[in-house]
Amino acid sequence: MALTSVTIGAPAPRDLAAFYSTLLDWPITTSEFAGPGRPPEDGWAQIRPPAGVIGMTLSFEYEAEFTRPVWPAVEGRQNSTQHLDIGVADLEESVRWAIAAGATLAEFQPQPDVRVMIDPTGHPFCLFEDESVR
Repeated sequence: MALTSVTIGAPAPRDLAAFYSTLLDWPITTSEFAGPGRPPEDGWAQIRPPAGVIGMTLSFEYEAEFTRPVWPAVEGRQNSTQHLDIGVADLEESVRWAIAAGATLAEFQPQPDVRVMIDPTGHPFCLFEDESVR
């Protein structure tokens, strides 16, 4: 077996794919629109690392009943069920880049050497310095 992809549910998957495409500088390789009778936000999209870059495919699929998660978890609210860990060469520069791409910095930061960011649909992701990215 080999894990090859992570799929993230979203209310507008093509928009979320565009955000992560910008954030990671990965191309959108698939973008499917809504079928007949479906809401215009429906569809599916995928980004892949460019040739020579190590990483899994990220897919984004439409969730009709999507509820924006909160982080950290709050009793009675939709919590995040997963998050992406993204290694970076320069933590503070990467935070600036993520914000420019459309992310927000989470209010709560549990570790001094990791930055928890929130993507445009509310999914948290973590940035951390990684020697292998340099």
